[in-house]
Amino acid sequence: MVDTGWLGIDIIGFLFWIVLLYALIHPQLRMRSLQHARLHIIQSIERKYGWRVITMIHRQERIGFFGIPVYRYIDIEDSEAILRAIRSTPPEQPIALILHTPGGLVLAASQIAMALKKHKGEKIVIIPHYAMSGGTLVALAADKIIMDPDAVLGPLDPQLQTPKGVFPAPSLIKIARTKGNKASDTTLIYADVAEKALSEIQEIIVYLLKDRLGEDKAREIARKLTEGYYTHDYPITAEEAKAMGLPVSTDVPPEIYELMELYPQAIQQRPGVEYLPRPQIPYYHHRGRER
Repeated sequence: MVDTGWLGIDIIGFLFWIVLLYALIHPQLRMRSLQHARLHIIQSIERKYGWRVITMIHRQERIGFFGIPVYRYIDIEDSEAILRAIRSTPPEQPIALILHTPGGLVLAASQIAMALKKHKGEKIVIIPHYAMSGGTLVALAADKIIMDPDAVLGPLDPQLQTPKGVFPAPSLIKIARTKGNKASDTTLIYADVAEKALSEIQEIIVYLLKDRLGEDKAREIARKLTEGYYTHDYPITAEEAKAMGLPVSTDVPPEIYELMELYPQAIQQRPGVEYLPRPQIPYYHHRGRER
């Protein structure tokens, strides 16, 4: 009689290693496929519009591994990569920067904004969903801001880290002035740093805007965006941004929506939003063609 026990164990072991290998390789293959599809659409956009296309797209999500929250934001690696892309673009070629970000480090956002501003060709920033905080700062460097009708920008009031939490600079300045001589040394130090941070970000905003809007108008916008007129997560709509004097339009190229579909959220076991899929191009683009 042939003993098949070891044979069964070998088959189970073989299947285990096949499944493990698939689990390791499949995400890499899927990522390469997505990257190839993204580059294909970016290439088609560049050929159609004559732009150099750069993307900075950050997703905020919980990844599946142990449910650990991971948040993407503008950091030094982003600024280094975008500066390389800008330097490698012919001086007269228009640059289209596609932004989808919650914001991030002021230093990194400032570097990107100033490098974009210095580019001689036309600068276009496209916002299909949102570009908050540092993303808004980058958008101010553009000659043209193209927003989806439902997309938003955000205020630029600096946020200061303290042992008790993160607080907006205008609020720290206000509390120090309200308390006056009764304010603690610590509060006064925070207020001093807050005043410096506020002044610095305002000067960057004025630098980005004054050649197009004039210095007085640029300072007016800088004050409104930084001095606590809004809360930090207030959504500034396309209409409101246009009313401020920013060069905003809402004619987002349809290819941008197709591109955004290739930056999927992490897979969740229980999705919060579901619907029957339709073409990615918004309904109002079709309506515009009918007219």
